[in-house]
This record gives sequence, structure tokens and C-alpha cells, in this order.
Amino acid sequence: MNKFTNGLKDFLSVFVPRDGYFITPLLINLNVLIFILMISTGVHFFSPTSESLMQWGANFRPTTLEGEWWRLITCCFIHIGVFHLLMNMYALFYIGALLEPYLGKARFITAYLLTGIAASMASLWWHEFTVSAGASGAIFGMYGVFLAMLTTNLIERETRQALLSSIALFVGYNLLAGLKEGIDNAAHIGGLASGLLIGYAFLPSLKKPRLQLGIIALLTVLILSTCFVIYNSIPRDMSIYNAQMQVFATRENKALEVYSLPQNTPTDTLLDHLKNKGIDNWNKNIALIDELQKLNLTKDLHERNVKLKAYCELREKSYALIYKEIEGNTDRYQGEIEAYNKGIDSLLKELGGE
Repeated sequence: MNKFTNGLKDFLSVFVPRDGYFITPLLINLNVLIFILMISTGVHFFSPTSESLMQWGANFRPTTLEGEWWRLITCCFIHIGVFHLLMNMYALFYIGALLEPYLGKARFITAYLLTGIAASMASLWWHEFTVSAGASGAIFGMYGVFLAMLTTNLIERETRQALLSSIALFVGYNLLAGLKEGIDNAAHIGGLASGLLIGYAFLPSLKKPRLQLGIIALLTVLILSTCFVIYNSIPRDMSIYNAQMQVFATRENKALEVYSLPQNTPTDTLLDHLKNKGIDNWNKNIALIDELQKLNLTKDLHERNVKLKAYCELREKSYALIYKEIEGNTDRYQGEIEAYNKGIDSLLKELGGE
């Protein structure tokens, strides 16, 4: 019982702030708390969906670039299942217990947040359609800070040599493991590189503490302004595409309203709907698709655009013949209209199955 009690106390101590180990447990607690909140709202314990991760603030280029820049921060505090959380929290505990006593509270939290943002920006710049989440970018950043410190004489030589080998091995192994599909190595590398920069930049203030606030302020301005420039330089073709597809959907709905009109709708009203809400909107969507094809999109999206244009063209031709039938009070175009409708149904099935 005594061993069990001691073991429990040792485990719980991981979550308790104390002198020299204050920010690390707060970060661990925050990550765990957010995960518990996610699970309590129905997010899957082992394999959260991309949709649920997005709802909680994951990083995803098309959405993040549409003005939701805060995802660069929030994505650092959500995890893709309990195993992802446990592995990251163990790595955070390990580096935090080693590094925080050297850096102190202000430098440690500054390094963690700045490397996390830098890691998220690297992921945003590299990946077009990856939903990214997790603390690993910031954690790699802290390992980068420690690696920088271990290459100087700030730490005793014997301690430095032992730690340098183990930290370098950890970083190298995880970078190689990150080459596997499904792991965001761009965030790892971005965090590591920014961590090395911050680690070397911290050295003067570690020797002369009065420089601490000035260096923290300078680093914050430097990294955030760099991220701002990168954020605004990333092509926004997908953001444009998503926005224009909303316009497409709105026009499509207006064009299809003709099928919801009552059977006793006056002929003039029906013809007006077919022409001004129907044919006009189908033609506008055809022109919109032509413009979207000029964007830098994936092959799949370009192929989808071809189908969407064909769909709109068939709709426009069908509406034109329906207009002629109603205007001329005839059914001579029924065969052609049915053929168009079969083509429309076929395209809708293809588009729906993608």
C-alpha cells in the first residue's frame, strides 16, 4: 500500500505546479482539460473525425486563411485521440522538467507559445488540405530551445554531454518517424527551427537577467511579424474557391425554386421564374466555374468543376426547352427534356459519390 501511495503521489505531482516546475503542469492540465471537454461533447475518444477537430479549432488552410487565424494557436491545445494526448504530454513533462528550471516562467511560456505558432504556420504553409492538431509542434520547439542551450557552455559540461545525446536522439527519431503518412512533420520542423532560434536568442538574458523582458518582446515581434508575412503570402485559391462555391450553391437554389411553385402558378410568373431565376442563374454559374478553373486547385477539384459545368449546361438547356413548351403550349420537347434530366441525374450521382 505504501508503494502504491508513493507511486500515486509521484504521478499526481506531474500535474502540480511548484517552484522550478510551474508552467509545465499548467500546460499539461490545460491540454488534458480541453481533451476531457471534447470527449464530453461527443468527440471520439480514440479517433476524432476531422469535422469534430475543426469545431474545436484545428488548423486547416482553407479555413484558417479565411480569417480564422486564431486556429494557429488553438490547434496546439487539441489532440487526435487519447494516445496522441498521452504521448505529447509525456514528452512535454520530460522536456518541461529539464528545461523550465533553466528558463524560468516567462521565457518558458513565451518559447512554448511562439514555437507553437511557428509550427502551426509551417504546417499551414506546407499542407493544402491537412487538418492539423496537437502540441507536438510546440514540444519540438522546446526541444529545439534545449538543444540550442546544450551547444553552449551555459550548462555544466558533463550534464550537457549526457543530455545532448539523449535529446538529439529523441528529436532525430521523431523526425524520421514523422515521415510516415498522417504525421505533420512540417509542424515538427517548424517548431524545432523556431525553438533553436529562440534558444540562442535567450542566451544573453540567461547570463544577464535584466535583458529578459527586452529579448522576449523582440522575439515576440520578430516571430509574429514573420508569421504575419507568411500568412498573407500563402495563396488563397482554396479560400476563393470555397467562397465562390457558396455563391454557386445560392444561385443553384434560386434556380431550382421553379420546381417548388404551386401548380396553379400563372403562366407569366412561371416563365419569369424560368428565365430570370432559372436560366440566368445557370448561365452565371457556368461563367463562375470557368473562372474557378483558372485557380490553382487540385486535379480532383478541376475534374469536379468540369462535371459541375456540364450539370449547369444541362440544366440551362432543360429550362430553355421547358420555357418553350410553356410559352408555346406544346409537349413537343418532352423527349429532349427527359434526356437532359437523365444526364442531370447521372451527374448528380457522380458528384454526390465523390
